[in-house]
Amino acid sequence: MEERVTYVECPRDAWQGFARTIPTKEKAAFLRRLLAAGFDHLDLASFVSPKWVPQMADSEEVLKLLPPPGGRDYLAIVANERGMERALAARNLTSVGYPFSISETFQQQNTRRSIADSWPLVGQMLERARSGGLELVVYVSMGFGNPYGDPWSGEAVVDFVGRLRELGVRRIAIADTYGVAGPERIHEVLAAVAAAHGAADLGAHLHSRPDPGEVQAKVDAVLEAGVRWLEGALGGIGGCPFAGDELVGNLPSEVVLPHLRARGMQTAVEVEALAELAEAAALLKTRYA
Repeated sequence: MEERVTYVECPRDAWQGFARTIPTKEKAAFLRRLLAAGFDHLDLASFVSPKWVPQMADSEEVLKLLPPPGGRDYLAIVANERGMERALAARNLTSVGYPFSISETFQQQNTRRSIADSWPLVGQMLERARSGGLELVVYVSMGFGNPYGDPWSGEAVVDFVGRLRELGVRRIAIADTYGVAGPERIHEVLAAVAAAHGAADLGAHLHSRPDPGEVQAKVDAVLEAGVRWLEGALGGIGGCPFAGDELVGNLPSEVVLPHLRARGMQTAVEVEALAELAEAAALLKTRYA
């Protein structure tokens, strides 16, 4: 019997850095194509200041143009109380994601809040999400290292996840925001977290150069650590402005998903549709990046 993997497609991550705004109806049409192809977990919006991420200013309108989730997961990123207010008022949303960096420098840059000040916020977000019928996902940013010289260790990641679990956070993804962790470190960190806190509801959001061998090796490292939640984006678009390598991006879904199938893993996605969808994603990048 094939083992099930949760695969999150991340068009929000792919689009948020584009220089020109994708029209709302065009975004929604692309997202509906993903749904038709079986993608059942989408990171598709963010409720942050349009001053900082203008590409996502129309997130409420995009969500209104989508079919009801019907058991699928529609996630939007939030960074503060105002973002949570917008999320709670939005139509069709099922989950909110909070980026919580283990690097003090990046947490300050990304959310304008210290790590110490972020812990109470996570507790408040969890309570508000639950009362509003939403799931909270915490992304542990810089979970495999950082470029700032901030303290990092695998043990610190284990402790960080443990504190999130104690707060009651169920869904946690470790993110290679910096984009340079190799398979060995990926496996080491995820295996340690899984051993301490269980692999259920533990995910990996990784970045990579587009070389299929490198991508597959990273996927294998995740699977061998016992983790069954992966994230990526068609065409490998988006991802990591910190790695100092413009070729580093999200894991390309058209590489990851066939590799998962070859490994005997099951997802909801029609693999046969990936080539056409990757072309559509690349066309959006050509037009608007």
